[in-house]
Amino acid sequence: MSDTIAAVATGGGISAVGIIRVSGSNALTIADNIFRTACGIRLKDAECRRLYYGTLCDIDLCLCTISRAPNSYTGEDTVEFHCHGSPVVLAEVLEVLFKNGVRQALPGEFTKRAFLNGRMDLTQAEAVIDIIESETSAAAKNAVGQLQGKIGVKLDSLYDRLIEIMAHFHAVIDYPDEDIDDFNVKDYLARLKDIDSELQQMLATHKRGKILRDGIPTAIIGRPNTGKSSLLNALLGYERAIVTDVAGTTRDTVEEKVLLGNVLLRLIDTAGLRNTDNAVEKLGVERTFAAIDSAGLVLLVLDGSEPLMHEDYDALRLIPPGIPKIAVVNKSDLPAALEISELGNLGIKCCSISALSGDGLNSLDEEIEKLFPVFANPSEHDMQVKYEQSSSGELITNVRQAEALSRASGCIRLATDALTASVTPDAVLMDIESALTAIGEITGKTIREDIISRIFERFCVGK
Repeated sequence: MSDTIAAVATGGGISAVGIIRVSGSNALTIADNIFRTACGIRLKDAECRRLYYGTLCDIDLCLCTISRAPNSYTGEDTVEFHCHGSPVVLAEVLEVLFKNGVRQALPGEFTKRAFLNGRMDLTQAEAVIDIIESETSAAAKNAVGQLQGKIGVKLDSLYDRLIEIMAHFHAVIDYPDEDIDDFNVKDYLARLKDIDSELQQMLATHKRGKILRDGIPTAIIGRPNTGKSSLLNALLGYERAIVTDVAGTTRDTVEEKVLLGNVLLRLIDTAGLRNTDNAVEKLGVERTFAAIDSAGLVLLVLDGSEPLMHEDYDALRLIPPGIPKIAVVNKSDLPAALEISELGNLGIKCCSISALSGDGLNSLDEEIEKLFPVFANPSEHDMQVKYEQSSSGELITNVRQAEALSRASGCIRLATDALTASVTPDAVLMDIESALTAIGEITGKTIREDIISRIFERFCVGK
């Protein structure tokens, strides 16, 4: 990491301001060569985190700020040029930097350097990209909490407690003649079970954390021509799916995200449910079944201009009992033929809409927020305290972290089983060491270089 890197840190296209970030051992020297402050101060003598107005070669009049190592984002000397946001200007500034020995930064390289230089652990580094990609305020708040170190602090505590147990085990094994307290199996079992309980509590947040980040998988189902694709288009606000009067137009699932109120949905438009001899349509129906089974919410679209049919009842029966569901009675702009009371008798929430005109979509929003109050408006519901604690950064939103937590918990349980069975201490130590390795993978203490590279490849250039 001895080389100096640079990249545009703001989005592409024309904007009012464009920021170029430079980091590395020669950042200040190179910046001093190409930037002159209006007040005459050299950047090497400039105050940290103060904006200086000046001339950047003959390219732009801009602002510049510096941060010296180790008290910077990357832990290295860093410089930021706040230029006018013309892509041409930014490209010319980068060209000047490259001619002065700077190279183009790779995706996520600034944050990777921050991690490698000890400015943040891996949970905080991954939180950076979660903030950038967050699609709801709740997801952003959770990511900010992770960036503040909420997960890392908890895992460091568990790691240290396991180290204490290992240290005692090693002391008793390696120095049997010393005056060291012998094993207290009950005490160790209690401590290991406490650690496993905390790991399980963290792991239990992953399902909700995944929904917070990716949205609630929402299957839109129903028989052909009830308006499933029209509903998808109406919720998105543009024509994403093809809509025709021909039954079976939708042959495959179509996925898009939409924010309804404060609830992020991952909408899945599915093929119409019916018996068919068409091989392609059959595959589409099979994918509809799979979408229903993996859904967190099902919207059953019914044609309000027709009475309930056998296919409607069949579709309702396909929804597993534990999955929230709403009957969306479409085509309210046409004369009504479906009795809403029938749906009430079936124990399903319902709302009447017109996907064509958009009437009633607000009522659908309200029904969804009632089903998922913890995501919609947690301050008004019984889960307020639990939600606020979790949303402060303790929700596990990362599959990699969840998998490592699961392995750590499994190793702790093997260790407790070994202790209970009076297995030799060295065997117990192996399980505890494996748990430490798994926890270390989450925070970055024991992570492999190839995994680190894979993590930071997700990042945008300039972060």
